[in-house]
Amino acid sequence: MLGGCHQGRVVLLHGNAGRTTLFTPSRRVFLGALAGAAAGMLATGPTLAQGRKQVTIAGRRVKTVDIHAHAAIKDVENVVRGTKLQRTIGGPRLLGPAWIPMMDEWGIDVSVLSVNQYWWYGADRDLAAKIIRVQDEGLAAWCQAHPARFVALTSVALQFPDLAAQQLEYAVTKLGFRGASIGGHVEGDIPVTPMYDPFWAKAQELDVPVFMHPAGAPNVVREGGLKFRGDLGNIVGNPLETTVFLSRMIFDGTLDRFPRLKICGAHGAGYLPSYFGRTEVACNGGGASDCTNQKPPREYMRTQIFADSMVFSDEGLRHLVAEMGVTQVVYGTDMPLGWPDTMDLIIDATFLNNADKEAILGGNLIRMLRLDRAVT
Repeated sequence: MLGGCHQGRVVLLHGNAGRTTLFTPSRRVFLGALAGAAAGMLATGPTLAQGRKQVTIAGRRVKTVDIHAHAAIKDVENVVRGTKLQRTIGGPRLLGPAWIPMMDEWGIDVSVLSVNQYWWYGADRDLAAKIIRVQDEGLAAWCQAHPARFVALTSVALQFPDLAAQQLEYAVTKLGFRGASIGGHVEGDIPVTPMYDPFWAKAQELDVPVFMHPAGAPNVVREGGLKFRGDLGNIVGNPLETTVFLSRMIFDGTLDRFPRLKICGAHGAGYLPSYFGRTEVACNGGGASDCTNQKPPREYMRTQIFADSMVFSDEGLRHLVAEMGVTQVVYGTDMPLGWPDTMDLIIDATFLNNADKEAILGGNLIRMLRLDRAVT
């Protein structure tokens, strides 16, 4: 079982972490837990919630929200059939009956869904409009069927920035979506020039975040440059693409043109926070004379740029929070693609206080996405 998905366990921890995690156990483990309680190993017993793991901080139930949930809409196959983009859409991303039990097992109250492979960036305007409309209507139907557990981001046709702005407005104002999801480049072009301003302006106007998800950095690495053992296109290419995208958003002045824009970088915002000192020096008097950012780079990291929690180690999370601040880090899972969960990493972190933990697990996204704070 993946990290954070401790099947059949009862965990009841108190003390500095101020944490309680409750999960419905199997009969065997449940009887063992009762025996331990009788021996004084557990101070109190768990409350069970019909098979749904619950997260409690300092004795209070908190709402958990996942910004990084992949989805796919099968009906899009019909839209692209017979075109150059024809494909089969399947696999674990397809929304179906397994999703809610999986969320219950992990302790996720709300998943923020997005379709984030961006192959439609190669479509013409008419086809791109149809793809996104069918995709968004499919997501909307799913969210309407499960309003307490899901919200969605539209994955706009960014190759046509004016169309992308229209798609974002429709998704937010008509379908109830909470923002947008984009790739780190549009067929090799990083979307930082004024050409893309209609989309950024609309995101700022609607006051919704943009979740950026990479796809292996083909715009950065020479062809075949990461085709080696260890899935380097994913392991190295994805965070590299995110790092280049976020750096360009700072250095090219896009975040200055739209000072209320909010960007969340997948996978811990790539490598940007890991070696941010060098980034900070480069365009803050360190020898790069062509930067157009109007503020020190760290100010963008502390206000407009966010990162999900997918760093997978205690030290990685500590460093991410130290560089960006608690307000800029949100919980993410990459569900349902099999990556380790970071929920326990957050809950067990000795460098976070209870308020910090609640903010990262859900509070920051509840505020950003305008979600109901109540747990359902």
